[in-house]
Amino acid sequence: MAEAAFNPIKFTSNSGKDFGAEVRRRVHDYFKSNGISKTGDHRIWLKAVVLPIIYLAPFAIILSGRFSENLLVFYTLWLMMGVGLAGCGLSLMHDFCHGSATKKKSLNNFFGELIMSLSAGSATNWKIQHNVLHHTYTNIDGYDEDIDPGGLMRFSPNQPKRAIYKFQIFYAWFLYGLLTLFWATTKDFSYLGKYNKMGLLKTQNTTYAIEITKLIIQKILYYSLFIVLPILVLDVAWWHVVLGWVSMHFLTGLILSCIFQPAHVIPSAEFPLPDQNSKLESDQVVHQMLTTANFAPTNRILSWYVGGLNYQIEHHLFPNICHVHYRELSKIVRATAEEFGLPYNSEPTFVGALVNHGKMLYQLSR
Repeated sequence: MAEAAFNPIKFTSNSGKDFGAEVRRRVHDYFKSNGISKTGDHRIWLKAVVLPIIYLAPFAIILSGRFSENLLVFYTLWLMMGVGLAGCGLSLMHDFCHGSATKKKSLNNFFGELIMSLSAGSATNWKIQHNVLHHTYTNIDGYDEDIDPGGLMRFSPNQPKRAIYKFQIFYAWFLYGLLTLFWATTKDFSYLGKYNKMGLLKTQNTTYAIEITKLIIQKILYYSLFIVLPILVLDVAWWHVVLGWVSMHFLTGLILSCIFQPAHVIPSAEFPLPDQNSKLESDQVVHQMLTTANFAPTNRILSWYVGGLNYQIEHHLFPNICHVHYRELSKIVRATAEEFGLPYNSEPTFVGALVNHGKMLYQLSR
């Protein structure tokens, strides 16, 4: 996909029109008959208290200097921050940036920007990569950047083969840990320039000048708080702070990747390509059913922590509905898919989902 000219794909088939209309009708009736809002309720606001505490409380303890001489506790606190940061991204930022956490657009934007800033990421870049490209063109090589690991791995059978990929089943997990480190350092700058050339910044009603200014200020504030300040106030070698910060982001990146990849890069998922006229022989709703999978639907603890993203099918069909409703919606979607003869891919366990992803990495490496 050329950076200078974004060429949207057209979903031309009506094969899923009836299914899409019916599943939307049933979901609408569910909310109407129960008298509940499609946005978040007390459950997401409880998370808005708990998860930031898991992220920031260990950092406050680190800054206190109480455990500066106990490096085991010192690094454990950084790792706890990684768990909290991943939870904030999965359960909070994701919904706020989708505009589904609350009815108020201003609050969604504010909290989405705030959480992304505390994780050294750009909310604008994320919305383009995730909301615009990934959700619209799921598993389509050249469009969905979630299956574009920059030539380091092969995530689609439509991507060229390289000899190094035969080892990706082993080294993929290390690269997954670099995900948010990449965001925190170089990715935001390079992607902002790329999206500007592609004309995609217009989808967020912003300009390159505004976003690059925001990004520079954000990065300065982030690094001042999470790296410079600990180096100045703690009686530890500076490299311990940097290594602690890296370990935090490594764990965050690994967690995020292990949640998102088993939903799409698995043997049961399809990887369609458009024809020479940029048309895809699939309805967009059916496309989501063919390229997405759920996992661990009965694991309530996992579902709470990952913001319902183990229900990826429901999320891709209804990205503007808050994740706190996905468990109930899954019953409606599954039943409707079965009636229309469409696949509803769901792996019973999280471990099983990771195994499936590993199988796909192996298949693609061969």
